Amino acid sequence: MYWDIEEVQPVGSRRLAVKFADGLTGTLQISPSFCTGVFAPLLNDSLLAQATIQYGAITWPNGLDLAPDTMYAQIKRNPQRFYDVGAARRVNDTITGVRVNLNFCYTVYV
Repeated sequence: MYWDIEEVQPVGSRRLAVKFADGLTGTLQISPSFCTGVFAPLLNDSLLAQATIQYGAITWPNGLDLAPDTMYAQIKRNPQRFYDVGAARRVNDTITGVRVNLNFCYTVYV
């Protein structure tokens, strides 16, 4: 798919540069506020820097992964080609009645 990630590289504190299959490039910020629950291990900067690609998604040696479709949409719509995963989670968590799936694959309405 066009949103599959083809390249990922650490580019600074808690940031990853990504390139998608259609050539779109951008920067992903993985804020500490995102690193809760199953994503808590990503608070370790050395683990965060070990990001690789498997089946078009960013993955880590411990089995965590991030779905590329939401990442692609957020980077494409941002003129700076930047996506702060933690900021997106903070915004979604403030909406009453919405529970956010940490994989960003879908939102469940309760």
